[in-house]
Order: sequence, then structure tokens, then C-alpha cells
Amino acid sequence: MVRAAVFSPRSQARQGGGKSIARLVARFITDRGIASVKVIASSLRKGNIVDLDGKLYVILTAENIHPGKGTPVTQLDMRRLSDGVKSSLRFKTTDQVERAHVEEREFQFLYQDGDGFHFMNMENYDQIAVSGDVIGDQSVYLQPEMKVRLSVHEGVAVGIVLPPRVTLEVIETEPVTKGQTASSSYKPAVLSNGVRTSVPPHVTAGTRVVVSTEDGSYLERAKD
Repeated sequence: MVRAAVFSPRSQARQGGGKSIARLVARFITDRGIASVKVIASSLRKGNIVDLDGKLYVILTAENIHPGKGTPVTQLDMRRLSDGVKSSLRFKTTDQVERAHVEEREFQFLYQDGDGFHFMNMENYDQIAVSGDVIGDQSVYLQPEMKVRLSVHEGVAVGIVLPPRVTLEVIETEPVTKGQTASSSYKPAVLSNGVRTSVPPHVTAGTRVVVSTEDGSYLERAKD
């Protein structure tokens, strides 16, 4: 994950000599008082917060596209924090984009109820409720006591990053057929969280597998 740059007056003083500290700080502050830093578009990831034309957006999906011919681009699907309006934008992968610096902390997932998804701050044990709009399709991968990273702006969670892998049980798939090998084509399966994926032929119902939280794809058989 790309993080916003940390401003260091000491390092800047070494580099800039007599430059005004106030001017240096101003480069990192928007008119709303939110620190930001320019990053290349290809480094942006789901859950990052960007500043476009003075508005803050949370990135829902980020995809770098490299066509056979032409210029590589980064496709961003976003949601505006102020009103929830969704939009899509495409940048050259080398374009500079303002990434807003929001507080990022480790939280532990507790439970879900009518108020949303509840998490606990692992540093001070404060709890926060996160709306389903912020969690999105990733909610199916949340598990009790799972550690996640929440992006918090003005006390409200605006983005979440799950662990890249999660262990689930295969509850439904075709039985092993004689003659099938691990190199055969994958077969459809249903996981314990309801997600449909594809697994190797040797995997049977009841097997615990490791899948990607990005797209639900099979990674390996669980070792536990």
C-alpha cells in the first residue's frame, strides 16, 4: 500500500537551506486543512482517498491497463465522500494525482448489526461502526477478530483494506473423478461465505482453502 509522505522539517531544512518552513508545509495542506501528497496514478489502490478538484473521493477499484499498443492507463472507480455519488475516471499511469492523508489504523472486526459493521481500535479499544457502503462486496470475507486497516476522516471510516488472503471451507463442489489430476481444469465450488470460485480437481467438499479477498480466486489448500 502506498502511504502519504510524512513531512519532516529536519530533512527539508537540510535539503532546502533557507526555505521558509511555512511554505514547505503549505505544499502539503489543501484549503480544507487536509494533508496530501502527489503520487503516480498507477500506485493508487482500493481504499485510498484522493483529492480531485477540491473534493475527496474514496477509490472503490483501481486497475492498471496495459494495452498492446497505446499508452498504459489507470482506471479508477470512486465514491465522493461528501454525497456518495460514484464516478469513474481514467488517467495515464504516470499522471500525478493528489492522495489525501487520512488517519489509517489497525482495527479488529467484532460483529455486524443494523447499525453496520463494528470494529475495535487495537490501540485504544475504541469502537467504530462502518456503513455497508464503505465495506462493499468485501463484507463476505470479514471474519470475527480479523485485523483490517481502516481509513478514518473526521471520525468517520471512509475506506477499508482487508488482509489479502483468507481461509474458508468448500461446502459444495463436484466429487473427485477417477483419472483427474492436479493439472486438470479447475471445477466450480461454493465457499462457506457463499462466494463461488474455482478449485483444483482434487479439492473436495469440507476442504479448507486459502482464497484472495480481492477476487475470491483459489490460492492454495489451507495448511491448518
